[in-house]
Amino acid sequence: MDIQSPDPMKGIFLKVASVVTFLCMSTLIKAAGKDIPAGQITFLRSAFAMVPILVFLSLHGQLRDAFRTKDIFGHFKRGFVGILSMGFGFYGLVHLPLPESIALGYALPLFTVMVAAVFLKERVGLYRWTAVLVGLAGVAIISWPRLTLFRSGGMGSSEAMGVLAMLAFAVLGSCAMVLVRKLVQTECTPTIVIYFSLFASLFSLGTLPFGWIALGWQSLVLMALAGFCGGIAQLLLTSSYRYADVSTIAPFEYTSIVLGLIIGYVLFGDVPTRTMLLGTAIVVSAGIFVIFREHRLDLKRRAELRHKLPQG
Repeated sequence: MDIQSPDPMKGIFLKVASVVTFLCMSTLIKAAGKDIPAGQITFLRSAFAMVPILVFLSLHGQLRDAFRTKDIFGHFKRGFVGILSMGFGFYGLVHLPLPESIALGYALPLFTVMVAAVFLKERVGLYRWTAVLVGLAGVAIISWPRLTLFRSGGMGSSEAMGVLAMLAFAVLGSCAMVLVRKLVQTECTPTIVIYFSLFASLFSLGTLPFGWIALGWQSLVLMALAGFCGGIAQLLLTSSYRYADVSTIAPFEYTSIVLGLIIGYVLFGDVPTRTMLLGTAIVVSAGIFVIFREHRLDLKRRAELRHKLPQG
């Protein structure tokens, strides 16, 4: 995509718009019903998401170039890991109250720090490790009421399985983010977006023999709209990074919890508990700290690089 001049306010607007649109997607999926298998949800979401993405790339004359890649196996790996993460996320979404599923999803950047340290050998200092541990404590606070063995149903309850699914979503999602970090070294953004949607559709189609159900017209319309929202949200998110730094717009991801609380209460009757609010506050605080800490480290690395470059 063409390089745009910095415009932080426009970047923030596009980021918030993407958050709202992703939340619309989640709401539509939840409204479609929890009887739909996660693999079927993933396929419909991915397939319908390709429509706005293909239209956008076509209108901007980027459709042909978007399919040119130097690392098809890298896209394959990212697609496989990403689709597993998405499937677990959708399972958790339909089996948990909306605000809790959103809050547990905030563990993703925390796990990304851990995965990057292990697989990319990135240096992670004491401050970030402390933030990760504090954030995981917040995750435990949110999760415990659903996981405790002393409640009826115990670990076998659908809500307990939903919590485990959201944690799997966060872990696998962090692995997918690490794979994306490798892809961006050789691939352009439209290529990464289009190949993920393509592989996501193909991989999730493989779950067809495992019990897809016949959908009524209402559920099908809701899933189609969810897919469109997912594709549009991805385009808005991608565009937001063209106008502002990641550290500037990333904290606005957390506006989704406020909107999620409102939507969850109004549409689904989800009343947030004190432990959920406390755990969410801890996870959000840790996530924001990690974002700003990585921003400061990035500025430091850039300054060191400029210092090492020969002066003309």
